Amino acid sequence: MMKRVAAVGIACVALVVIAVVTFSGPGRSSSGEVRLMRQPDGSMVLADKGGDAPVLDLYEDFDCPVCKELHTRVDATIQRLAREGRVKVVFHPVTIFREEPMRSNSIRAAAAARCLPEANWLAFRDELYAMQPAPHGIASGFTVQELAGAASRAGAQGAGECVTSQAYAESHVAESAKIRIEGTPTVVLNGRVLGDEAFDPAALEQAITGGAGVTV
Repeated sequence: MMKRVAAVGIACVALVVIAVVTFSGPGRSSSGEVRLMRQPDGSMVLADKGGDAPVLDLYEDFDCPVCKELHTRVDATIQRLAREGRVKVVFHPVTIFREEPMRSNSIRAAAAARCLPEANWLAFRDELYAMQPAPHGIASGFTVQELAGAASRAGAQGAGECVTSQAYAESHVAESAKIRIEGTPTVVLNGRVLGDEAFDPAALEQAITGGAGVTV
């Protein structure tokens, strides 16, 4: 598990065991058609539809400050590599917190994210990290009104009713409970859990483009 999770994010740790669910071979073929696609479980895939690239699974809790740090450091690199067809990124919004107010904060944010159209989801994700409640473990935040405002700023004005009604809260909790990870963020490349290199843009790019990771 990443050192930053141990040092910064004890609150970002859940007592469960990792189980990787998405794998791919190390191919690099590309069709040039890169798009963001929502999956039935609520995960979001940014990939070349016809490509055969390594798979990077990113498990994140929107209320987790270490996830925010990861986002700040490497999100631009991850998205660039995906749009170049060199990696398939699977974003897995999860709720790992058991204590309040973190748990409710997390659920509201993740449920709201499910309301966003694919075209606006990444911008909304940026908004969520920018408005993450602080101090962590004390502050209540991500109110439905704040989330609706964030959806509007992300260009999805029509998502407000879905966001405020928390229409996807129950389904998010149910899907999140199926995921077995030790904490967030958890970054998995072709079945291998990455460590500190996940926080370093150059090291992460090398891991992805250099064929690091084990095909299962």
